[in-house]
Amino acid sequence: MREILSAGILYYAVCVCCIPAPAQQQTALANNALRLSWTSKNGEWHIKEVAVHGQSLPHTSGEYTLLYTKEKPGNTPITLYDKSGKKSSFLEPQYKYIVPLWEAALKPVPMNTAGEAIYFYPSSVKKNNGELVFTGENNKATVTSSWRLDEVFKTDILVEISLQAKEDGYYSLATPTLATVPENELAWGGIPGYFQSNAVEKDIIKAYAYMQGIPDKPVIVRERTAATLSPFIQTKNNLTLAVIPTPGTGRDPWEDDTNTQSDWLLGLSLMNRKASLTPTLYHPVLGEKGSLLKRGEKVTFSFRYSLQKAGWYTVFKHAVNDIYHFNDFLALKKTRQSLTSRILSMHKYVVNNKTSLWNIENYKGIDIGAQSYLGGVYGSEKDAMKNSDYGAMWMLAGITGDSVLQQTRLPYARNFKLQQQDNTPGFFHGAAAGQYYLTKSKRFTEEWGPYVEPIGLTYYMMMDMGNVLLFNPRDTVLKQELQSAADRLLAWMAPEGKWAVAYDHASQKEMFTEVEDLRPTFYGLIVAWKILKDKKYLDAAKRGADWFIRNATAKGHFLGVCGDARFAPDFATGQSAQALLDLYDITKDRKYLQAAVRTAQLYTTSIYTHPVPSAKSKKVNGVLRQDWEISQAGLSFEHGGILGSANHRGPILLASHAGMFVRMFTLTGDSLFLNMARAAVLGRDAFVDSATSVASYYWDVMNKGAGPYPHHAWWQVGWITDYLLAEMEMRSSGKVQFPRGFITPKVGPHQTYGFAAGKVYGTSADLLLKDGLLKTNNPYLDYYCAINLKEHKLFLLLLNSDDDPLKCSIDIDYTKVLPGKTIKPVACYRISKNGSKKTTEITPSFQEDIPPYGLNVIEINYELLAK
Repeated sequence: MREILSAGILYYAVCVCCIPAPAQQQTALANNALRLSWTSKNGEWHIKEVAVHGQSLPHTSGEYTLLYTKEKPGNTPITLYDKSGKKSSFLEPQYKYIVPLWEAALKPVPMNTAGEAIYFYPSSVKKNNGELVFTGENNKATVTSSWRLDEVFKTDILVEISLQAKEDGYYSLATPTLATVPENELAWGGIPGYFQSNAVEKDIIKAYAYMQGIPDKPVIVRERTAATLSPFIQTKNNLTLAVIPTPGTGRDPWEDDTNTQSDWLLGLSLMNRKASLTPTLYHPVLGEKGSLLKRGEKVTFSFRYSLQKAGWYTVFKHAVNDIYHFNDFLALKKTRQSLTSRILSMHKYVVNNKTSLWNIENYKGIDIGAQSYLGGVYGSEKDAMKNSDYGAMWMLAGITGDSVLQQTRLPYARNFKLQQQDNTPGFFHGAAAGQYYLTKSKRFTEEWGPYVEPIGLTYYMMMDMGNVLLFNPRDTVLKQELQSAADRLLAWMAPEGKWAVAYDHASQKEMFTEVEDLRPTFYGLIVAWKILKDKKYLDAAKRGADWFIRNATAKGHFLGVCGDARFAPDFATGQSAQALLDLYDITKDRKYLQAAVRTAQLYTTSIYTHPVPSAKSKKVNGVLRQDWEISQAGLSFEHGGILGSANHRGPILLASHAGMFVRMFTLTGDSLFLNMARAAVLGRDAFVDSATSVASYYWDVMNKGAGPYPHHAWWQVGWITDYLLAEMEMRSSGKVQFPRGFITPKVGPHQTYGFAAGKVYGTSADLLLKDGLLKTNNPYLDYYCAINLKEHKLFLLLLNSDDDPLKCSIDIDYTKVLPGKTIKPVACYRISKNGSKKTTEITPSFQEDIPPYGLNVIEINYELLAK
């Protein structure tokens, strides 16, 4: 007979076959979804069956792994060799930011070669109040583990494992191997923030450094760039197994009063030590905090397995929402400054020459304007200049009517863009000469070397020029240069639809040939088609997107756009989702919609969901903060993995993906997109400089403002506007909608507005934003205005950016609406979500009641008063 334990109740069944005499001992845990059984073989307890809803995982195991070393593990990186047997020279010496990270990742502990691996199975088991308690021991330790089924999440198994040392030394416990997955049965595997793929990759550079495939070695990665602490593997028969540590197991990046980002408490892997595919955790990490034990000392580690008859994304969301309680984060947030207020304050910042570090330089007889860039640039002597978000520049100038921007910024920024293009005949004609202008050597250059990237052409020529042309469609010079750029991009396109990563400026030879251009380079041709209307550009854009879908989205392989990180995957992945969505909007071909959603789902794994935010008091640079105020949860990283800036700097505050995620929620109804957008955007005051309202770029500097990146303010104006208008469109069910322009270069998928009228419940209206037009003392109120000059209608578009009902007072100054003109309101209406109008009192002050995350729309009809 065998015993089956389920929720503390014993069931008995008679086995009539397959058990030799004498009968093997067996035990099990089971409920109406999950069954997990063990059998004793030669005094060792092996897992016999793991099944969910009647479907079994093959290749079960139950083996335990313990890592031990008497001395602290060594720090000498392993040496890599290429296919010819020569020592690998993967990273050129100029990549000073990532060389140390690469070397650290090749040390024995992350490569999982450190210490002695001791494998064993438990030798005894006891039943105890709905639990099975297994014990195993060897000459180094006694290991006890308790297993029980989760009463709430029926497909989860809760495990607590304890180790008691028999000798002094360093110890690391691995999660037991529930079952292994052969490569030919792998459908998808991932560690969010590190790996996501449908195949094992033997090229360690591609897999380990560029996250293109699952490494064929049992590498152990750190929690600091693991966006969600949940390694998972999906099989081809649609079973997904994940292992999820109990919240609090991983490092806290700011534990008390100092940065603890680099503490390493939890290791994550997609293989066990024997290099068999199975999601695995290690705690403590060998040689790290908590791993040194004296004889008799104990360490305990708790986690859960989740096995579902579903794809990886379902199980991933279970870890995010159910275990790490990501949805609860928004309830903790408090806001001190509205997003609209930040835009208006940053407007003052960008028109101030001193604060924004604005410069005008003469280049070849032309005055060009840009902002100082004090970060690292190849060949720079701290004399670099650049502009960032051209769409936001023209947008803000238009919706505010600011003459300073229109007269002292835009003309010189346009000149910068024209001079940035290489117009010499030959191979590079039409391409970008470089992102940056160096004032001392009077030349344009790329960020990290003398090369030219096809995606740089898409970014710094076509997307920027396209956005400007939306506002100034009669700029024939700019249009000619756009066509020159489009033809160069087309000429560089391979027949199958791909591009080189880069070309050496001197030799014109391809560079970085060990990786492919898995980036949205094809988007430049979408811009060309929409502006120039030549079908050859649209045909080429589709060919490029089709190649991207097959080779990037389908495989989970992406490349980044940051030269200083040698193109480690980054926010270009999120940008790719919006690029595909824009192509769907043009073609209505659902394969582009499906690929856009799939790419956006993959990008959710680049958003931090841990540690669980709390109200714990911490001291940050001498200021008391609650933990949630500085939480990494909800933020994306610049680039993650083993090479990314997130390793030391943490995530970034530039949430370009927020508007795109709101659009994805509208399309799919998937609340993870919406919650991630809001978690990134709202209540981030601890990172905003009070003097300028510019947020810091990297998490680790907290609220030091723009720092060496003054141009980032334009990106912040752009992404905040994109987010607010996406929320308005979503909350109004599409009845408040403004045309979106092109994606901004580099940092993500946000798009520009203000170049054409939108619709407010059927009425055409142009965006309007003026400092002092609306006044409120409530930081949870965000707003934009819109106006129809012909029909004399002013609209107030009012958002509650909180999960509680909002009551606030809004004062309106009618002298601020039209420069040099005075208007008088003659009728006022409130517009309901279904579009019906209700007359309301004409007043200079409105008392607003807005439901949680609601939208109020007020229409004011006015007349012009004679001077």
